[in-house]
Amino acid sequence: MKLINKSMLSVVITLSTASVYYAQQVQDTVKTTSNDIEQVVLTGVADIAKDRKTPVAVSTIKEAQIVERLGNQEFPEILNTTPSVYATKSGGGFGDSKIGIRGFDQINIAVMVNGMPVNDMENGAVYWSNWAGLSDVTSALQVQRGLGSSKLAIASVGGTINVLTRAADKKAGGNITLGLGNDGYYKTSFAYNTGKSSKGWSSSFLMSRTAGSTYADGTKFEGYNYYFALGYQPSAKHDFQFTITGAPQWHNQRSYQIKLSELLKYGKDGKPNRRYNADWGYLNGEEFANRGNYYHKPVMSLNWDYKISPSSKLNTVAYASFGRGAGTGDLGSVGGKRLSNFNRTQNGLIDFDAIYAANQASNPDAGQLIRRSSVNSHNWFGLISSFNHKINENFNFSVGIDTRYYKGYHYQVVSDLLGASAYKDTANKNIPANYVSTAYALKPNWNPFGGKTEPMNERIGYSNDGEVLWYGGFGQIEYSNDKLSLFAQGAVSNQAFQRVDEFIKDGTAITGGVLKTKTGFKDIVGYNLKAGANYNINDHHNVFANIGYYSKQPFFNAVYPNNQNLINPYLTNEKIFGLEAGYGFRSSFFNANINLYRTSWKDRFQRRSETVNGVRGYSNITGITEIHQGIEIDMNAKINDMISLTGMFSLGDWKYEGNAQGNLFNDNNEPMDANGNTVSEAATSILYLDKVKVGNYAQTTAALGVDLKPFKNFKFNAQYRYNANLYANLNVLDFRTQDAGEKGALKLPSFGLVDLGASYVIPVNTKQSFTIRANVYNLFDTFYIQDSYTNIHQGTSKATGTLYDGIDVANEVFYGFGTTWAASLSFNF
Repeated sequence: MKLINKSMLSVVITLSTASVYYAQQVQDTVKTTSNDIEQVVLTGVADIAKDRKTPVAVSTIKEAQIVERLGNQEFPEILNTTPSVYATKSGGGFGDSKIGIRGFDQINIAVMVNGMPVNDMENGAVYWSNWAGLSDVTSALQVQRGLGSSKLAIASVGGTINVLTRAADKKAGGNITLGLGNDGYYKTSFAYNTGKSSKGWSSSFLMSRTAGSTYADGTKFEGYNYYFALGYQPSAKHDFQFTITGAPQWHNQRSYQIKLSELLKYGKDGKPNRRYNADWGYLNGEEFANRGNYYHKPVMSLNWDYKISPSSKLNTVAYASFGRGAGTGDLGSVGGKRLSNFNRTQNGLIDFDAIYAANQASNPDAGQLIRRSSVNSHNWFGLISSFNHKINENFNFSVGIDTRYYKGYHYQVVSDLLGASAYKDTANKNIPANYVSTAYALKPNWNPFGGKTEPMNERIGYSNDGEVLWYGGFGQIEYSNDKLSLFAQGAVSNQAFQRVDEFIKDGTAITGGVLKTKTGFKDIVGYNLKAGANYNINDHHNVFANIGYYSKQPFFNAVYPNNQNLINPYLTNEKIFGLEAGYGFRSSFFNANINLYRTSWKDRFQRRSETVNGVRGYSNITGITEIHQGIEIDMNAKINDMISLTGMFSLGDWKYEGNAQGNLFNDNNEPMDANGNTVSEAATSILYLDKVKVGNYAQTTAALGVDLKPFKNFKFNAQYRYNANLYANLNVLDFRTQDAGEKGALKLPSFGLVDLGASYVIPVNTKQSFTIRANVYNLFDTFYIQDSYTNIHQGTSKATGTLYDGIDVANEVFYGFGTTWAASLSFNF
């Protein structure tokens, strides 16, 4: 698993001329405007939306709502009550959550922290396990659905998530928080802000620790979070902000969906065991995970905001991040048996003691079964600078540059020998038989600076680097008056990709060409064009429309498919075309919005995790075309000072158009067939996807919430959310015949959940107080399938004929968590 962009990136923000269509109710207000955001963050390079001005569909959640409602949930889950958003905990490991917007997964959602792009520059991935501390310093969280308002040439196919962190000059004060939750969850944090001195200096500091287990079995974790911001404002013209943040963590995982028949087997009273995890067991009496993750990614940034004149300003941010960590899994075999071939214990756990004994009875030359770490570290440097000039009362324009350099380090090392004396590796063609006896623990490194830390003779499986050089420019012109606002913007970028493979011999002849250790850089140009208009009919009504086109560069693994130093001869940019229109109503007590959208996406490349007969790996899928269209409605009402209501409804129609192609590889990047057997060359299969529904994300969502303040200092909230038209995921094995394509994606049962929360503030004096909070999630302990890896229909060859909850028990699924809870006590001073 690629584990980058995972930390709680806290850098100080800069808001520019961008745009909002709607701001959802937050804490005590019913109508949120852009000014509310500007009060808690700085100005600069971020593109934040403004109500009734720039035409994009948006929802904003403020700091107080995040603090009150998030509890021990995953950070993206706070967006689950906004239209067209479907966020789940995925396997349930700490930080292993995922989010989709309008049916697009998070690698195609631009995640921005204070205006900086943080999606992995190789594959667009965003992992949330090192972002748990982000909730501690977030002042506002804004999701822009669709192509969004960002001027950068970023991959906001489904939308943009803008995370705005606290500024260094936040008013003086601090807090100490103790939190508890289900399954041993425990959190402590301390934060303090100095406020701004008479000479313009300010600072902010936070430190926290979170540990315990999640709802799923075998998911222990421990994570830390640190944040420091230093601000200096020498004059009204200049503002400097430096920040550094990081979140070293380790956690055990539940990585793959499990057959429903297995969940029922280990369940009780005819119900599935939602906690069951097939990726762990006991070794010498201690919990031991086959699948685990550890990472540390400190991020540093320096912001400079320069007010050149009353009509001109320059906003610049320079940043760097250094990610170090890995994900673990099994590698090799002993006595001719892979891990999947070993008998499990009576409770369905991996029998690591049996594997340990088998390794001790064998020797490296005969084969060993070990736990390996797949290291995915990186160094990333970037600079964004934006110049904005107000031409007159109505016109202004902005231009800027976006430059980045990224180098990723990818290799495997031994994580645990499991009783073996050494592991014999033959993957490195420069060391024909390498015996490795050094093992690296599943723990993050608190000092991640530098390059590769493990020497060449301790690496196994593969060792390669990926380099991405990005440079681009952008521009925007805007017109606005009291009634009408118009904008047009464009951006262009060149991405240069190079792959370096240290395990091959330079000049080796293979099918398709000659391998070189270094490929040289492959340049690919991409661009985007966007325009839109908003018209305020009067103080109550407004309408908007926007249009956009992206020519998006493919990811690194599409440029060099199958993890080889050969450039894809069929390389092409992905094409995204989006249309959107909306209407808004505003009044003193009721706000509502309606959005219509359509997005087409052609020439898409996708890499997916796959499991074939117990052999874990991935697939490459090419030539995908998708159509996403739908309607979104959201509203809020303030009945009186005690009662306020929120609601939303979204209906999507997301499907594939035409067919695609796919092939399979195991975790060691070796081609395999449909039975999981290693083969010399990957066979390409036609995938019959025409008119098949896009899976993984609910196409119909709804939510209704009530906030009550029955007396001073006490707040209570209740929310109901509903998800329907949820389909199973796309994979290579399920759509290789025309009949399978006609049956389409497997439709999963709809479900609704109820969450409750309450808080009470106990004043000590005018500056100090205690706050007690409590939250309960899935109050009625509803059983629900949140996603399915397989599409096994009744009457097909893989079906068992036994149904549970309307689907065949041969399907591999993840159930959502049962009832969980969190509580905290904070002292504010």
